[in-house]
Amino acid sequence: MPDDRALRDDIHLLGDLLGETLRRQEGEALYEMVERVRALAKSDFDALAELLASGPTDEALPVARAFAHFLNLANVAEQQHRVRRKREYEEADDAQRHSCEEVFARLRAGGISAERLYESVTALRVELVLTAHPTEVARRTLLQKYRRVAELLETRDVDALRREIVSIWETDEVRHERPSPLDEVKGGLFVFEQTLWDAVPRYLRTLDEALQAHSGKALPLDAAPIRFGSWIGGDRDGNPNVTADVTVDACRIARWVAADLYLRELDELRAELSMKDGSAELPRVREPYRAVLRDIREKLRETRDWADTRKEGRPPLESVDELLDPLLRCYRSLQDTGNGIIAEGRLLDVIRRVHCFGLTMVRLDVRQDSARHTALLDAVTRELGMGSYAQWDEKARQDFLLRELASRRPLIPHDLILGDEAREDLRLFQALTTIPRDSLGAYVITMAGQPSDVLAVALLQKESGIAEPLRVVPLFETIADLQRAGETMSSLLALPEYRARIGGRQEVMIGYSDSSKDSGRFTAAWELFVGQERLVTAAREAGVELTLFHGRGGSVGRGGGPTYLAVQSQPPGSVDGRLRVTVQGEMIQAEFGLVGIALRTLEIYTTATLNATLAPPEAPRQEWRADMDVMSAAAAKSYRGVVYETPDFVDYFRHATPEPELAELNIGSRPARRGKTKSGVESLRAIPWQFAWTQNRLLLPSWLGMEAALDAGDERVVRAMMMEWPFFRSTIELIEMVLAKTEPRIAAYYDRLLVPEKLRPIGEELRARLARTMSLVQRVSGHRELLENNPVLLRSIEVRNPYVDPINVVQAEILRRLRTSGDDCLRDAFVVTVNGIAAGMRNTG
Repeated sequence: MPDDRALRDDIHLLGDLLGETLRRQEGEALYEMVERVRALAKSDFDALAELLASGPTDEALPVARAFAHFLNLANVAEQQHRVRRKREYEEADDAQRHSCEEVFARLRAGGISAERLYESVTALRVELVLTAHPTEVARRTLLQKYRRVAELLETRDVDALRREIVSIWETDEVRHERPSPLDEVKGGLFVFEQTLWDAVPRYLRTLDEALQAHSGKALPLDAAPIRFGSWIGGDRDGNPNVTADVTVDACRIARWVAADLYLRELDELRAELSMKDGSAELPRVREPYRAVLRDIREKLRETRDWADTRKEGRPPLESVDELLDPLLRCYRSLQDTGNGIIAEGRLLDVIRRVHCFGLTMVRLDVRQDSARHTALLDAVTRELGMGSYAQWDEKARQDFLLRELASRRPLIPHDLILGDEAREDLRLFQALTTIPRDSLGAYVITMAGQPSDVLAVALLQKESGIAEPLRVVPLFETIADLQRAGETMSSLLALPEYRARIGGRQEVMIGYSDSSKDSGRFTAAWELFVGQERLVTAAREAGVELTLFHGRGGSVGRGGGPTYLAVQSQPPGSVDGRLRVTVQGEMIQAEFGLVGIALRTLEIYTTATLNATLAPPEAPRQEWRADMDVMSAAAAKSYRGVVYETPDFVDYFRHATPEPELAELNIGSRPARRGKTKSGVESLRAIPWQFAWTQNRLLLPSWLGMEAALDAGDERVVRAMMMEWPFFRSTIELIEMVLAKTEPRIAAYYDRLLVPEKLRPIGEELRARLARTMSLVQRVSGHRELLENNPVLLRSIEVRNPYVDPINVVQAEILRRLRTSGDDCLRDAFVVTVNGIAAGMRNTG
C-alpha cells in the first residue's frame, strides 16, 4: 500500500511556496533568517535561543509566524494524505484497517452470523456531540483558507496554491474580539455546511455496500447509525454568556442552516426529476415529481425566513414527516415506474440526510451545574416559607421532589421574587417550552452526585410546563463522584416514580477532564473503567437500557487519543450498540475538516462501536484488578502530592506556563475559571490546565503519577496486562505518545526565563520524574525508544520539533517581556505563538 513519498512531496512543495512568499512579501533578509533559525533548531538550541531572544520582538515575531504557518500547512498536507491513502485503498480494492469492509469481514470470519451483523448495524445508535472549547485558536477565516489549500493539493494547481499561501500570510491570525456564544454556534455549524452534509450520504453508501456484501441485505432507508448533537449555545456551566436567549437563537440558527441546505438539494432535485410519468400516488400533472416537491420547497423557504426574522410561534415546517413524505412518494414512484436507478441517486442521499440531520442539523443539549439547581430551589423554598432546600439532607430533598413531581398544583408562582441568577436559571426552563422539541437533546447536569440532582431537573421541567421533557443526564466527573456513580444510579433507579418517567432508558455521562485534573490520567482512566462497570451493573439490575456519554477532549489528559483504540478499551457490556461522545475544540476540524477525513472518522466510529458490541474484550482478571488498585492509589498519591500538596506549586505553574495570559485571550466565550476565584488548580477549568502545559511542552497532566504507578505494580502482572488487556495496553500506548511529544529542554528554557530562582527546584524535580517515567514506560512496552512500534507518528513528531522549538523560544521571550513591562502590544505577538505551538502539538486541549 502507499508510502509517504507523496506526503513528503506535498510538504516540500508547500514549504517552497511559503519560502517564496516570505521573499516576495517580506524580503530576502527574513527568508535568510528563517533558514538560519531552521538550521540552528536542528543543531544548536543554545545558539537558537540567543539569536531569537536577543533582538526586538518585531524581528523575532515574523520568524515565529513563518514557522507557525509551515506547521499549519504541514497539518493540511497530512490530512490530505490521509484522504489520498483512503482513496488508494479503495482503488486497489483493498480493505483499509478499521473500515466497514475490513471489520465486517473479520466479524463474519470470527463467527458472527449474517443476520446478527445486519441487526447490529441497523440498531447502532452513535451520537457525536460538538462542543465549543478555547483550544481551537485558529480563526475561521484561516481554517477556510487551509481547507482551500487541501483542495488545491488534490489538483496540484501550483499557481493557485501560491496565491492562497500569500493570502494566508497577509491575513491577521489574531482574533481581536472574544467570540460570542452565537459566533461559536455559527462556527460549529460551518463544518456541517462544508463537509458533513456531503460526507454523511457518502458514508452511508459505503456502509450499505459493505453490509450487502457481508449480510446479503441492504441498509434500510431510515437507517441513521450516526447522528449529531451539540453543546454550543446550550452549555451554560460556568459560562454566564450563554443565556436563555442564546439557547433559543442557537436552535433557530441551526434550523436556518438545515432549511437552506435542503432548499439547495430540492432545487437540484427539481431540475433532475423532470420525468413526465409517475405512479398513482403522485398527482396526474405534466411533471408530477416537480409538483410534489414544489409545496415542500415553499415550506422550507418559509421556515428559513421564520428563523431569520425571529418570528414568534412554531416554525412553518415543524415535523420531519412533512419533509420526508413527498421525498418518499417520489422514491417509491421512481421504483414502481422502472426508474430505480434515478431513485438511488441524489434523491436517496436527501432522504438519508433527513433521517440523520432532521430539520435541525443537530439536537442541542443543555448543561448546567447541579449547584445552580440547588440554589434555585433553595430560593424558591425560602421565598415560599418552606425552609432551606440547600440545608436539607438527601432524604428530605428526595421526599420533597417526589411529592412535588406527583402534585398537580404548581410549586413556583409566576410572581415569585427571585435574585438575578435564580431568575435567569428559571428563564432557561421557560425558554425551553418555546423551542421545537426536535431541536433539543438532553439536559446534562454537571457535578451530579446524588439522585436529588436528577430529580431537581425533572421538577423544574415539570414546573415550567415542558410537555415533552428533555432526558436528564447526570455527569459524574470527579473521582469521588465516579466512585459513587453506581450506587447513586442504583438508588435513583430504585425509585418507582422515577422509573415511570424514563421509559426503560437512562443516559449517564462520564467526564474525563475533571477526573484527570483531580488525580491524574492513570488513576482517572482506572476509575472511569470501574465506574462504567458499576453503572452497567446498576442498569442491568434495574432492567434499564443504559447509554454512556463520554466527555472526551482532544488531549490524552482529557480522554483524547485514537477513536478505535478508545472504544475498544471500554469495559465489556458498556457499549452495546449505543454510544455518545463529545468532539471538542480543535478536534472538530481534525476529524471533520475535509470530506475524506470525515468519511474515515464516521467509518471508524461505526466499526469501533460495532466491534465493541459484537466482540467485546474479556473482563479483567482479579489479579489484574488488584494490581491496578495498587498502581492507581500510588499514581493518585504521587500526582496529588505534587499538584495539590507541594507548597508553591500553583505559583510555579503560573510562572512556568502561559496560563495567566491564556485566560485573557479571545479564544472562547467561556471564562477560564469556574466562579470568581482567581487562583488555585481547583477552580481552573481542565481545558486551560491541559492547554497551558502543552504550550511549554511538559504536558504534565497526561503523565504525572505514572512513574509511581509503574513502580508500585508487580512487573510480571504488568507485562501480562500489557500483552492481554486492551484497556491497559491502550493506556500505556497513549501515555507513550504523550511522552514522545514532551520536550524537557523547552520546559527548562521556560523555567530559566520565567520562573523565580526559588521555585526552579520544582521544575527540576518534574523533569526528573519525566525522565523516570519515560524509562519505566519503555521497560513495560519493551521498546528501545518511545513509539518504536509507531514509526509514522514518531517521524511526524521528529519532523515537527525543529519547527516548534523556535516558536517556543519566541513565546518564552514574549512572556518575559510582557510580564516585566506590561506592554499590551505584545499580546498579539503572544497569540501568534500560541497558534503556532498548538499547530505543532496537534491535540492540545
